[in-house]
Amino acid sequence: MDASSLSYSLEMVAGSGCILNSEQRAALQTSLIILKKNYKFNRVLFWGKILGLKEHYFIAQGRRDDELKDTQHFYSFNCIDWFLIPTTTTAMIEDVSKTAKGRFEGDPSFVYEPKQGDRLDGTAEESTNKVTEETRLAVTVHLINEEASVVPRGAFITSTHGVVHINRSFGGLSYSQAGKLEHFLHFAQPKTLKKKSLLEMAELNPALDFLDPLSEDIPKGSWSLQFEGANKVCVIRSLLWLGLTFYHVPMTPLHGFGYIGYGTKNLDLPFML
Repeated sequence: MDASSLSYSLEMVAGSGCILNSEQRAALQTSLIILKKNYKFNRVLFWGKILGLKEHYFIAQGRRDDELKDTQHFYSFNCIDWFLIPTTTTAMIEDVSKTAKGRFEGDPSFVYEPKQGDRLDGTAEESTNKVTEETRLAVTVHLINEEASVVPRGAFITSTHGVVHINRSFGGLSYSQAGKLEHFLHFAQPKTLKKKSLLEMAELNPALDFLDPLSEDIPKGSWSLQFEGANKVCVIRSLLWLGLTFYHVPMTPLHGFGYIGYGTKNLDLPFML
């Protein structure tokens, strides 16, 4: 949710429980402007909030020239002081998946101790990798971005050099388009798009169709699409990352998403569908 229209965006997703109190809103309105100036971002977005046992992590995202690749994330406990989230690596993702379980503590320095496991031959096996909660936070934000960040088709455009920009001529999806998941895309590096045949790619517009559509996600049914606000707002909720809500007002360029949840993936989703 863009910092310049934060209050409006929060109203659009309030039906899913994505709410902040008046003090937090006021603090964000000021601190995000300062964050944008200090780090020389083109835009700053309020990404969401991960709930912890002791404290909650408020997450902000800064974007520069390339809206997709040139980004940085920050966390805060009071919506005023921001700390840079480290860049995620493959090794970090593997360590977190093996070690960090359960709720977030709310302490970046908290260390998740590795648990002892058993090999196939019955002998003990113990991992020596320790993971801090700050590392887990970085991995969680990365995975939610990869698997659940949403934009309407046409809201962003890619140049001949592969740089992703805001499409200034985007006027919004029509109401009929907004009712179909195929017109909403993952705002992350494409995966299924690279597997398409040349015949399938010939039907796509390379400037607009450079991201994966939600309609091709597996398992099917991992997204809930509804019209709310007297059928004037399209709201999409992720059933894989419970707490992520996206909104788009058809026939306007207004759209955004926010996440407020425990930072854990819904692994029971395949059994719920």
